[in-house]
Amino acid sequence: MEAMEDFLKSVGALYDETRVMLLKFIDKYGPLCVCDLEVSFGMIQSRLSRHLKILKESGYLKSSRCGRWTYYSIRTPLDRFRQEVMEEIRTLPVELPKLKKLSKECEL
Repeated sequence: MEAMEDFLKSVGALYDETRVMLLKFIDKYGPLCVCDLEVSFGMIQSRLSRHLKILKESGYLKSSRCGRWTYYSIRTPLDRFRQEVMEEIRTLPVELPKLKKLSKECEL
């Protein structure tokens, strides 16, 4: 049953335009701090954190701490299903917001 739950969680995470955009954005720009995502997407922190938590729990993202900041990046390695999902997301003709960086560069 665990495999079914994992599958449904990973598919369900994609049923939201904002989460798909976040995956495409993070995939394009690499590890990003929550503050960078917040200002780039013009989103309140609590709403953004909820989306990031769903994407992390569904196996698409990983988080890393650097000082007081938490950075999100695409999890590696991804299983075949999630790799194929990311390949499809990369081809989606959507306009991403411009990257607005607030954080300092961090060695992750």
